Amino acid sequence: MPEPGPDRLSRPAQVAEAIKTWVVEQNMGPGDRLPNEGELIERFGMAKGTIREAMRILEAQGLVKTRTGPGGGSFVHAVSEVRARALLANYFYFKDLTVSDIYQLRIALEPEMAAGLAGNLDQEQLRALADKLADYENPPGSAEEERAQHVASLEFHALLASYAENPLLSFVIGFMAQMLSDLTVYRRLYEPRNYDLWRMGRDHQEALLSELRRGDGAAAHAIMKEHMEAARDFMVRQEAEMERRFLEGR
Repeated sequence: MPEPGPDRLSRPAQVAEAIKTWVVEQNMGPGDRLPNEGELIERFGMAKGTIREAMRILEAQGLVKTRTGPGGGSFVHAVSEVRARALLANYFYFKDLTVSDIYQLRIALEPEMAAGLAGNLDQEQLRALADKLADYENPPGSAEEERAQHVASLEFHALLASYAENPLLSFVIGFMAQMLSDLTVYRRLYEPRNYDLWRMGRDHQEALLSELRRGDGAAAHAIMKEHMEAARDFMVRQEAEMERRFLEGR
């Protein structure tokens, strides 16, 4: 392998990439045992230290799981959705994302998702969505309830996204819902309490659920788009209000 330059991967990182490629070529899946250290040294022609560091990289990425004791060793491991979201969130940690940034993508994706799911959800999935709506069937009576209802409303969207057949679409929408939930809590965008927002959100989601049941994709698309745009406008105003309060020291 060539020596790493200023813009190249380190030797262990290159080996880690080579091991990942080899795993794919071998059609290995989660739970499959990887070759032992000696076999990896021989297969990739690297020193013991390099192989060990490469395996540590893969373990840190969540792609390898090491077990000790009888039957132990290194195994292919599937990265969980929770871990993948956490890793991706770290990338955006210093990007200073705004509510508008997130809603720009939500408005592009979620109406299409809703249209595709209309008429394609089973009774159990529809019931789960209705149960989530029931978490905020009454207007909030306190700031704490307002916070909890904001989070629950976003969980409705994440749950709906989990039913999408496209795993990338499902992940991206679920990730955006989680980021918006974190922003809402961190920046306290749920204050002050707002009855109109609760009513608007409930009305949109109930209407959406009705069209998902009926199987009207065009209506589901229109409702979701209207819901996203209205929520964006409110949240942008709320973000500006919280910034104003911060600057005034309130």
